[in-house]
Amino acid sequence: MKQDIQEQVAEPVQTVVQKLESWFDTFINMLPNMAVTLLLLIIFLVLAKLGSKLFRKLFYKASNNEALGHLFSTIVYGAILSIGLFIMLGVLGLDRALTSILAGIGVIGLALGFAFQDIAANFVSGIILAFNRPFKIGEIIEVNDIMGQVTRTGLRDTAIATFQGQEVYIPNKDFLQHAFYNFSVLEKRRIDITVGVSYADDLDKVEDVVLSTIKNLDGVIDKDLTVFDYSEFDSSSINFNIRFWIEYPGEPSYFAMKNKAIKAIKKAFDEQGITIPFPIRTLDFGIKGVQKLSQMELNK
Repeated sequence: MKQDIQEQVAEPVQTVVQKLESWFDTFINMLPNMAVTLLLLIIFLVLAKLGSKLFRKLFYKASNNEALGHLFSTIVYGAILSIGLFIMLGVLGLDRALTSILAGIGVIGLALGFAFQDIAANFVSGIILAFNRPFKIGEIIEVNDIMGQVTRTGLRDTAIATFQGQEVYIPNKDFLQHAFYNFSVLEKRRIDITVGVSYADDLDKVEDVVLSTIKNLDGVIDKDLTVFDYSEFDSSSINFNIRFWIEYPGEPSYFAMKNKAIKAIKKAFDEQGITIPFPIRTLDFGIKGVQKLSQMELNK
């Protein structure tokens, strides 16, 4: 009985010992490959660091976008290390493990792509904007009815300081999916003002007075491009538009110059006796099929 127990215990112990001996032999045989792998790790770490620095220097010669330069240098660093990892796994004979890792990365990447597609879209849009550079820090832009000065550009969003004193963060994909305005790139902006004058006024005189007033204002540029045009017969006035150009951005600002022009037009009209009429309603009791007021009998 005792001998049977000893045999039952000895058999698994022997199996374990044989397994350990096998692992030890495999470890001894793998020592040269492990030494080569360690050497390759050191080499690829050095190559990744040098490659990252070299790419950053070359990138900054073409662009001064620090966020994008840091991103691409990190990608170069990771790509070189990834190549080294694949080679090291091959040296260790872990090809099947390498295949499993690649398959797992593919599945995870696909799942993350669906889950974070908006983030990915903003990220890719940020890279495109960094290369195209349709606007710069300090320029005034408008997108989705939000207007302000660009204060920061990132790979995910762009920060705009509005004229109302708020900072708004615009997703980068909005700049590629929607039209946006850059008010700084041409360094000038047109002001449009609509005014109405009385039907009794001389329209040629009105045009001469308005054009003379606007062209003599300080801050108006490209005076030959100033445009005056009558636009419509309104209920109580004949309306016209005056369009002129100013430097932008800069002083005087858009709103200050518009305010100055309106005051100057009003002052010139007062001096020349030109009327900006109040709304007027005319009651006509002589329309066809209707009795005139003069023909109506009043009941006392």
